[in-house]
Amino acid sequence: MTELRYLPDADDVTEFAATATEATRDYVVLDGTYFYPEGGGQPADRGRLSWDGGEATVRDVRKNHGDVRHYVEALSGDPPEPGATVRGEVDAERRERLRRMHTAQHVVSRVVLDEFDAATAGNQIHVDRSRIDFEPAEFDDEDLRTIEELSNEIVERDLPVEKAERPREVVEDETPAGRTQLDLIPDHVDPLRVVEIEGFDHCPCGGTHVDSTGALGGIRIVERTSKGADVERVTVELSE
Repeated sequence: MTELRYLPDADDVTEFAATATEATRDYVVLDGTYFYPEGGGQPADRGRLSWDGGEATVRDVRKNHGDVRHYVEALSGDPPEPGATVRGEVDAERRERLRRMHTAQHVVSRVVLDEFDAATAGNQIHVDRSRIDFEPAEFDDEDLRTIEELSNEIVERDLPVEKAERPREVVEDETPAGRTQLDLIPDHVDPLRVVEIEGFDHCPCGGTHVDSTGALGGIRIVERTSKGADVERVTVELSE
């Protein structure tokens, strides 16, 4: 089983060493990794792996029955043997963009829940923009301006973002209805990793996040799309 070493609060680490446990010309499995595997609406990290006698580009990362497979291309040399030391390098610029975008999604989701009592029904994080689906919702232009203004107030306050594991029972009691779909997390997952924006929001989440809201720079609502009865999709971008 691959240890997810970026959890609970080491998602700023982008260089590391680990031990190969399985490898083919298509993928490499390590005993531990700081690469984020696709999940929770966030895409996988990219980067490079290297070892004595070889290296490869990581094009995708996915979980596979407890292991994490680093899918590779442009393989140079032979795959690493089990037990070999492998050096990992996560694309740091891409990781930082995804950290910012995911935290921005949390900010916007909480603003919409508080102001419009609309839950986040789904989201997809990208390096340059993200989309969030809200339900029930029917926003007009003034509503979008309100969401953007209140979200940027949270950015300007530069609130600390804490990432920690907490007992599931506590998380279930403290998480407001509509903030997340806790029923989709298997009952055996305990404790839960929680992302808390100090004094504003807390939410179970396994994704990568910045350490304070000031790192977001600024949030822009760039598009609204109706996705059916009472479902609104909002597209968000960040200032550089």
